Amino acid sequence: MRFSNDQVRKTAALRDELYAKIRKHQEEIEMLEGSIEVLDVVLKESSFTKASSLVTNPEDSQHDTTQHDTAQSTNPSIDKPENIQSQESTPDGKPVPITDTSGQLVANAYVSTEKISIIINQDTKVDADAHPFKPFFLERIIGGMKSKDDSEVDAGKIQKDSVISCTVERSGPHLSEIIIRNYRQKERINEIINTAGWSLARMLENDKK
Repeated sequence: MRFSNDQVRKTAALRDELYAKIRKHQEEIEMLEGSIEVLDVVLKESSFTKASSLVTNPEDSQHDTTQHDTAQSTNPSIDKPENIQSQESTPDGKPVPITDTSGQLVANAYVSTEKISIIINQDTKVDADAHPFKPFFLERIIGGMKSKDDSEVDAGKIQKDSVISCTVERSGPHLSEIIIRNYRQKERINEIINTAGWSLARMLENDKK
């Protein structure tokens, strides 16, 4: 059975479209897997109570809530960066190591009250435009935080110059440093470092394929 030239062109176009959809879904799956891995890390680092132990009578629940509110009111600055112990490298301090899936050191994160600086090892060569760095880390993670900050600016809760920002430094086509300013909330530190580390690990894995 012979096909006309028009039928062959349409078939080839359909094949290309299917390949494009496959690549798109693969990227989405990788980003979802990254989100799950980050949540797993957060859960492992958190202490949480079994549901059965959360069943209390209304009076106890009200008492616990009152205690919790009182504790928060006596520590109004608990989420401010000023109260976070700096992990920035100093004569008596150490950076936060970031490793790939094999345990190889690929970068170091330096945390101060003003910024998080992730410095890529010189031996680690990753393309700054490679997946999933831009769609996952820059757009979904940092972009999501920026959207929340923008909403707080609109609501008058923070100043515009307090919105989170990210600067990507390059050495040629390769990543050399990622600088995140105005992270503001200590809960963001682990999320930023973990998702950056996951992105770097995936980029290195993709290079080996």
